[in-house]
Amino acid sequence: MIPPADVVARIKDLPLGSFRGVADGRSYLVTRSIFSDGRAIKLVGQELGGRDYISLNLYDLSRGPQLYPCEIPSAKVIEFVRMFRLDPPEKAAQTRC
Repeated sequence: MIPPADVVARIKDLPLGSFRGVADGRSYLVTRSIFSDGRAIKLVGQELGGRDYISLNLYDLSRGPQLYPCEIPSAKVIEFVRMFRLDPPEKAAQTRC
């Protein structure tokens, strides 16, 4: 699917590697990886102490960005990306993985 522009920007603005944050009042450990010279992004989020799981691929194709959620509805991925907030640096330093 063609993702909303704000979702593409939010995904690209997340740091590379693993980090913690909150969405909908729940804590997540999230990992952002890039492949194919930056033309493919994988984002995976696991709820800490819960069962929620988010997984998506974002591709920068010649026809424009394409979002491919992994076995979950597109609406859930979009909502997660829009709600997710990184933990503040001081909290992240206290809770390193």
